Amino acid sequence: MNHARATVISVQSAPKSVARTPTLAQTTCPYCGVGCGVDITLETAGNKTTLKALTGTPEHPANFGRLCVKGTNLLETNDLNGRLTQPQMGGKPVSWDTATSAIAEKMQHVIDEHGPDAVALYVSGQLLTEDYYVANKFMKGYVGSANIDTNSRLCMSSAVAAYKRAFGEDIVPCNYEDLEQTDLLILTGSNAAWTHPVLFQRMERAKRQNPDMKVVVVDPRATDTSTLADLHIPLKPGTDAVLFNGLLHFLAQNGGLDTDFIAASTSGFEAALSSAAEYSLSRVAEECDVPEHDILALFTLFLERQRAITFFSMGINQSTSGVDKGNAIINCHLATGKIGKTGSGPFSITGQPNAMGGREVGGLANMLAAHMDIDNAQHRDRVQRFWQSPRMAEKPGLKAVDLFKRINEGKVKFVWIMATNPVVSMPNRCEVEAALSKCDMVVVSDMVTKNDTLKFAHIALPASGWSEKNGTVTNSERRISRQRGLLKPAGESRHDWHALCAVAAKMGFAEHFDYQHPAEIFDEHARLTAFENNGDRALDLGGLSGLTIAEYDNFRPVQWPVPEKTVAGATRLFADGAFFTADKKARFIAISPRLPEQQTTTAFPFVLNTGRSRDQWHTMTRTGKAGKLLKHAPYSQLSLHPEDIKALGLSAQELVAVNSACNTGEPVILPVVEDKQLRKGNCFAPIHWSATWGSNLTLGALFNGAHDPLSGQPELKQGAVSVAAVSFNLHGQMIISDADVAAVLSPAFDYWAKTTTDGGTAFRIASNNDTGSLFSSLKCVLPALWLLVTRQHEKGLTVIATSENRLVFGLWLEQSYWALPDEWLDSCLQQDDISSELLANLLRGTPDEAFLNGKLVCSCFSVREKTIETAIQAGCSSVDGLGNELKCGTNCGSCKPELQKMLDSYSSTQTAKAVTPEVILHD
Repeated sequence: MNHARATVISVQSAPKSVARTPTLAQTTCPYCGVGCGVDITLETAGNKTTLKALTGTPEHPANFGRLCVKGTNLLETNDLNGRLTQPQMGGKPVSWDTATSAIAEKMQHVIDEHGPDAVALYVSGQLLTEDYYVANKFMKGYVGSANIDTNSRLCMSSAVAAYKRAFGEDIVPCNYEDLEQTDLLILTGSNAAWTHPVLFQRMERAKRQNPDMKVVVVDPRATDTSTLADLHIPLKPGTDAVLFNGLLHFLAQNGGLDTDFIAASTSGFEAALSSAAEYSLSRVAEECDVPEHDILALFTLFLERQRAITFFSMGINQSTSGVDKGNAIINCHLATGKIGKTGSGPFSITGQPNAMGGREVGGLANMLAAHMDIDNAQHRDRVQRFWQSPRMAEKPGLKAVDLFKRINEGKVKFVWIMATNPVVSMPNRCEVEAALSKCDMVVVSDMVTKNDTLKFAHIALPASGWSEKNGTVTNSERRISRQRGLLKPAGESRHDWHALCAVAAKMGFAEHFDYQHPAEIFDEHARLTAFENNGDRALDLGGLSGLTIAEYDNFRPVQWPVPEKTVAGATRLFADGAFFTADKKARFIAISPRLPEQQTTTAFPFVLNTGRSRDQWHTMTRTGKAGKLLKHAPYSQLSLHPEDIKALGLSAQELVAVNSACNTGEPVILPVVEDKQLRKGNCFAPIHWSATWGSNLTLGALFNGAHDPLSGQPELKQGAVSVAAVSFNLHGQMIISDADVAAVLSPAFDYWAKTTTDGGTAFRIASNNDTGSLFSSLKCVLPALWLLVTRQHEKGLTVIATSENRLVFGLWLEQSYWALPDEWLDSCLQQDDISSELLANLLRGTPDEAFLNGKLVCSCFSVREKTIETAIQAGCSSVDGLGNELKCGTNCGSCKPELQKMLDSYSSTQTAKAVTPEVILHD
């Protein structure tokens, strides 16, 4: 296998006799869809290359040197701990030849017996474009089935369908500079402060530079993003289409239409306006459950501001009517002509690093390739001729939810899962597990040895990861960048395209899958986008075809389309008012708003919303390796409004069972926390934690798989759940230095949840056993050479284990839960010598006062809540002031919104005190 040399720039000159030579290499971040450039200092000694330091790329147009806390800590997650480095069959190592032969033989057997639609690929927005291209070509042109779908189905497929309905092609019309040049920024269904922090920082800076710029946040929760807002619209979940239908009606009633643009560049306006006509201000306010004056304020801003961006994400897309919501937004921009212009447009932001690249090559089951349509016979013929393939899929394949249903029904008998963890991320987890357990063959390509999906794999293939993968990605503003291979793949790991080519060759297609370098694949992809295009499709990379390997290695970020080599890319589309429909006019879509399908009942009275946690990403197979990234939120939690907590008779951090009508397994169990920013009757849980991280962390089981009929995107922003206290005899904590021992110990408890620390693993635990029984069972599995010291008392048990006078294990159990600071326990694990005083404090559960400063706020500089509160009380009155005093917020900036919330909370408290009337008592 060939690996391209990284593009390197010497950062210092040194004589040839120097053994270690530092160089600078450039790549992109593997997390969200912002597509940040990353500079990495490499150090080479002999044949070994080490990644020594990392910063943001100053000149990359996506981030201009900024990185969030996840990107900043990439090197801390890039070790080989937990890496899958050899192919496995039945859990035993085998050669690549054995594994790929078994896959090819099984695929061919299933195709011969049951037809091509009995096999499927389920891939990921974390694949590079080159991987995606080969997978799509293999399935649709050579297997002859469109049963290749992607986890991007869960992310932005509703936005894809909305754009395609309106514009005739899946085109994001905006760019990041528009966020800085707009007069009005509406963020709806997006907590950008946590999900896309680098873009949020650009928004913050733009608002500081232009105080007249207005920001509106439309979200049922007052998230950290709302700290930037001039106006927050806490609408009832699922009523987004009502809001934007109402806006369209308001614009028509108040002279806000661009009638010239509507006449020249659109169709379908009258029908769309007719559907919106019944949504008066009062009706919108009533259905959205928002005061009418706030609705009027939003509508007036959109009416009066010359430039407007509507920035939307999962809160819009993850819905049974996500496509309609997207089109309701687009309708408002078309009606006012606020599209194709600086600072204007409907801007869908993606959640994965290459969801956009997957859209370009046809990675979704209802697409063909190069933005061509699988339902179009002319397009099918064109792609087949280009590929010179023996066959071509003639109908759309199975979208994600339907795919796993068909596997469960026995109709799909082979599935190859790449770079994704669907047991965690899909809804209806119990059905997904049942499907994979009965599938004839499950192949999983991944970097890790363990996740919730890998346990169902008959064959596991080791995939290259970030810093090893070599290819391209496209970010949310259509900007193509290089993700460069800086290191050789670990062990026997291979790039995903290479694994696919090996299987294709063994199925008789070697001639068409004989790529030797990713540059060859990119070239073929670029040529296909230009093939018989003639300006009919916006996606045209003809100007990027024919690159030499050296030119590919030195590729600089560019926004498509790039139809000719003399064209430097396109920052913005539709400036000429022409679209990519048959008549070149954008289409208005008449929208009839629909409520979410998973409605609350008496038995399941709470609306469950899900989303991301600030310092984590997806299912934590990377971010979960860094203890630093788990200090802000060590464990998953269920957030509830304080009045709901009180009504349920709960207290903060009490364990609750969360259940739904569709869940056939055990309930999800989470500690509950107060969040007064939630609507009453709503609760929120983060998506990242899974059964790998706890005994009852199966969040996807609470959603029934309801999905948008057009996009197939599941409704993951609204479930209907019950919340009830769950009781255990004993509650407590455990910390351990040895991960293997930890894995053996955790099943001894009825409930456990773990978190990574710098020195080992920490647990929150609960049990219905008595202390004597638990201690007996633990002694059986703890290493015999560990020295145990115990303290049994009326309410519980403490066990401390040392080895060579180092702390290696600690257990604290009582009848009610009280938390020792994980950071104190972790610091004890990392001490070379445990003093008698520290041992006594561990037995008593008496932490050092230095660790009693509340939750972590700033991950970069380990600044805690109470330290910040003290600084605010002492006079720090701005985020910049806190940064000067404590350094918090001065590195990645991810904590700035939380700092602002703390400042706002203190300010409102002081204001309340100031206006409290003096009470005078008279005798």
